[in-house]
Amino acid sequence: MADLKSEIAQERPFSSIEEEAFLNLMRTTDCLHRAFQRRTRDWGITSTQYNVLRILRGAQPQGLTCAAIGDRMITAEPDITRLLARLKALKLIKQQRDKRDRRVLWTQISATGLELLGKMDPEITRTPKELLGHLEPKELGELIRLLEVARKNCLDTQSPVSCTGEQCDVTGIASKSR
Repeated sequence: MADLKSEIAQERPFSSIEEEAFLNLMRTTDCLHRAFQRRTRDWGITSTQYNVLRILRGAQPQGLTCAAIGDRMITAEPDITRLLARLKALKLIKQQRDKRDRRVLWTQISATGLELLGKMDPEITRTPKELLGHLEPKELGELIRLLEVARKNCLDTQSPVSCTGEQCDVTGIASKSR
């Protein structure tokens, strides 16, 4: 297997061991993301759309607000509202206003969305083993530990996501940014 310098045709040394580790992590993340994206693409959705459907399946029957979906995403999505609109157009989700506060919009997975996830589940469940199964359980445990430690200095992991150019508070109520 080629090292990162060879893969990216870099001739100069990295500026630091941290830079080499960081770029290796980014390269690996991209590699794994592209492999997963190819799997979800076969079902007509993106990996991000799959992530939202998976989140909403876990939040049944009540569903979640825009901000709550954003908080649970694996990767940050700058425009959850547009993402949800695409899923709604595909009839994979349904939305309704809160009866007590019309500003709050609840999103639930639809029967069509549940059916799609049910079809996808066997292949999606196999994917992590196919991509990482060559690692020993001890190596996987160490990888998990190191990745969790590496995220320690990522202070904005819980930052609110944008809802169509607006900031959402924890209730999912949009308020104009100033």
